[in-house]
Amino acid sequence: MKAAVFHSPGTPLVIEDVSIDKPGPHEVLIRTVAAGVCHSDLHFVDGMLQHPAPVVLGHEAAGVVEQVGSLVRTVKPGDHVVTCLSAYCGHCDHCLTGHLSLCVSPDTRRGKGEEQRLSYLQKPMPQFGNLSAFAEQMLVHEHACVAIRRDMPLDRAALIGCAITTGAGAVFNTAGVRPGETVAVIGCGGIGLAAINGAALAGAGRIIAIDMLPSKLELAKLFGATDVINAADTDVVKAVRDLTNGGVHFSFECIGLKATAEQSFAMLRRGGTATLIGMIKPGVKLELDPNHLLHERRIQGSVMGSNRFPVDIPRLVDFYMAGKLHLDPMISRRLELGQINEAFDELRRGELARSVVVFEQ
Repeated sequence: MKAAVFHSPGTPLVIEDVSIDKPGPHEVLIRTVAAGVCHSDLHFVDGMLQHPAPVVLGHEAAGVVEQVGSLVRTVKPGDHVVTCLSAYCGHCDHCLTGHLSLCVSPDTRRGKGEEQRLSYLQKPMPQFGNLSAFAEQMLVHEHACVAIRRDMPLDRAALIGCAITTGAGAVFNTAGVRPGETVAVIGCGGIGLAAINGAALAGAGRIIAIDMLPSKLELAKLFGATDVINAADTDVVKAVRDLTNGGVHFSFECIGLKATAEQSFAMLRRGGTATLIGMIKPGVKLELDPNHLLHERRIQGSVMGSNRFPVDIPRLVDFYMAGKLHLDPMISRRLELGQINEAFDELRRGELARSVVVFEQ
């Protein structure tokens, strides 16, 4: 099959032939239809995060099931599916207590003594995030995908596998925003827009979108923002406090920077909660005023929106089909696999919400 192979930081991905194995007992072979290009992938391409290479990146995808293993019960050939980075085993303490996104069991991967799912130049190839979605096919554990209704467009469904689940899930699951509460979202890329949309669905009374690009702030209004702040020429914390008479109930940091993470905490009202979604560079330390903690302000992280994706993703699909989840304006550009490096260039410029690679069918 054709795949976009990442060889080393700072170099373009190369379209090459990669071999893929047949499904094991609990595995599913999927024909990839669409894959979103996410900042998390860019972090590896640019070297901020490390991964063994060569490797096929990509973790936000949708496709059609081609084959299933002998013990697979959750999907069948012909099903339309969305994949999810947070594969779960179903029997560890995290899974059994309902925290599927925290599962790190090795049971969803092949062991060292087994033939690997992917190979390159006749040598075993590591799989990225249990998925490796920038390829014509994916071979995944059955608990890394979920079947969805067939009338859902798969190019938009792909976004639900990461950006939407991460952003909206942080609002619904991690933070638990309730009707009438105030929300600030820092960063209006794909995940930030999903958080804004999620806050609107949760019934937040005021949703403040913060970014440095006017075009993204205008887009945020389409997703439910009631107020916008241009961080390029404004004291963000003061502006949020002035708008809300003292601070927001919830803030969501969707960029992954020290400064914006600290701002997300500083803009809280008493009893407020800051949720960090963006990936901050390893080794960076945050500086917080400890006296603010005495007023029951909190700061927390969120992994993939604290999702229970077999339940959450079909519900998010229903929201889209009902016109409540706004995926169409989030897709800035549809590309072929051979144009994937253009998508990473666009991410570096920060101008677009999401590019989606659409595969020939």
